[in-house]
Amino acid sequence: MKPRNVSKKYMAKVHPRIPEYFDMMNDGRLTRREFMRFATLLGMSAGVASVAAACGGAEAPAATDEVMDEGSMDEGGAKAGGTLLIGMETSAILDHPARLSWIQGANIVRQVAEYLAEPGADNIVRPWLLESWEANEDVNEWTLNIRQGIKFNNGDELTADDVLFNFDQWLDDEVGSSVKGLLNYLEGGMNDLERVDDYTIKMHLSAGNIGVPVHLTHYPAAIMHRDFQGDFVASPVGTGPFTMTEYNPDQAVVMTRRDDYWGGPAGPDSGFPYLDGIRYINMDKDAALNALSAGEIHTFYQPRPTDWEAMKDNADINVVATSTAQTLILRHRVDIEPFNDLRLIKALRLCQDRQQILNLAWFGEGDQGVDAHIAPVHPAYDEREIPAQDIEGAKALLEEWAAETGNSLPLAVTLVTKNDEGEQQYAEVLQQAANEAGFDMSLDITEASGYWERWDEVPLGITSWTHRPLGTMVLELAYIADNEGNPVAWNETRWVDEEFSDTLVAAASTLDVDARRVHMGKLMDIFWERGPIGVAFFKSAWRLARHEVKNITAHPTQYDLMYNVWLDDAA
Repeated sequence: MKPRNVSKKYMAKVHPRIPEYFDMMNDGRLTRREFMRFATLLGMSAGVASVAAACGGAEAPAATDEVMDEGSMDEGGAKAGGTLLIGMETSAILDHPARLSWIQGANIVRQVAEYLAEPGADNIVRPWLLESWEANEDVNEWTLNIRQGIKFNNGDELTADDVLFNFDQWLDDEVGSSVKGLLNYLEGGMNDLERVDDYTIKMHLSAGNIGVPVHLTHYPAAIMHRDFQGDFVASPVGTGPFTMTEYNPDQAVVMTRRDDYWGGPAGPDSGFPYLDGIRYINMDKDAALNALSAGEIHTFYQPRPTDWEAMKDNADINVVATSTAQTLILRHRVDIEPFNDLRLIKALRLCQDRQQILNLAWFGEGDQGVDAHIAPVHPAYDEREIPAQDIEGAKALLEEWAAETGNSLPLAVTLVTKNDEGEQQYAEVLQQAANEAGFDMSLDITEASGYWERWDEVPLGITSWTHRPLGTMVLELAYIADNEGNPVAWNETRWVDEEFSDTLVAAASTLDVDARRVHMGKLMDIFWERGPIGVAFFKSAWRLARHEVKNITAHPTQYDLMYNVWLDDAA
């Protein structure tokens, strides 16, 4: 029987802060979605959190507090069989998943190897290989409860030893995983992880952090078998619903259904996966759009706004949209002259006509940014006025810089980026305004591979960043130093600011939502005052799929969650 409401007594048993969030929701200070996000992060199941959010203040005795079915999608009429055809560039090198820096590779891996937690299309993180997690009141001790009975595709059972092996890989400098930047609160490394038993691990953090479950969803954090040697293609062993049966990345990567899949959180009787297989066909976006229109594929990775425009009225195509924190970061290296002078990036920010950039780069589909890598979709976002373009202000900053440093204007700079996610349009709009302000800007625009080969090395660039469910998460990946004082792996600007880092730690450990919003606002202020980036807008994202594809979602991080997708024309 499903409960109609949830008591605050039960909420407090999960974590003492959850009743406070419930009251804030009822007072209108927290949206239902924000309540669900925070409650699930602190250990409440998504099903129970959904009931609590819906009951709007109703109390009930603890006897009604049973766990809800986590399934949120309609499985009615599901059919088994068929192969899903997906257009996606697959030719980049795939070796150790912990080193992944491209979602396409992660989409291949995640069909075979799963994650401790999974972010849904609704931006809510749910347990996956974990059955649950628990945090103490200060969120500096986390208990990870691993589901029992999960089998790898080699027949071995998943245990705490596998999970600890993966933590060791993430923390190993020689592996070079971006996950390490997120785990900066494990100052003692593996010594801060306690193996309680075969299915339980405790994490002892040096500073509290509400984002631990979200960090476990980071796409390089796929769980490998304890005997993994570093080459996924050579040893594609995982707990996922498919096995990799063909890897020819210049042509296609083929996945085949596992008959012995554990069934995900829905259990062994779920029938998942419905599909017989998935075929990722190597093709660029133009070819993928044509193939989708012709019925040669079912869907493709990361449609562009031009693809959305071309397909949104096509009777054969379902178009699903979602708001995201995906963005294009205008960034410079603070350790390279002349970009060690923040007046230059400030001048470039003032050159941005944000609405024009959004219109041309993303067809106006998204939210304007305020030069902080924190999006309106993030919980505890601190809303503020969108900065206006100010060419004269940019001129003044450049003239001040030139007079003080003895340089002459215009200042010659090269802006480096790629051309597949609206970067070219952004760059061209910015170039025109920047040259008017006193720059002599040239553009170096390449195919995606040409940029990713050097993305963190170029002095001035535009880098595409994908969505993260929490505003603090991307900041921990890209704007701090590690415990030895070196910029973390994905800190492409090399910018490290002590006050920013301290405020980020405070934000991550603060459970009071109003106080957390204050910390987030301070982070946004520091970005504006002395940060190394500009952010003109955050993107909407789409899933374009033919009508025969059922249960497929538009995921804000472009994750392919295909375990419960089915084809209604399957034989």
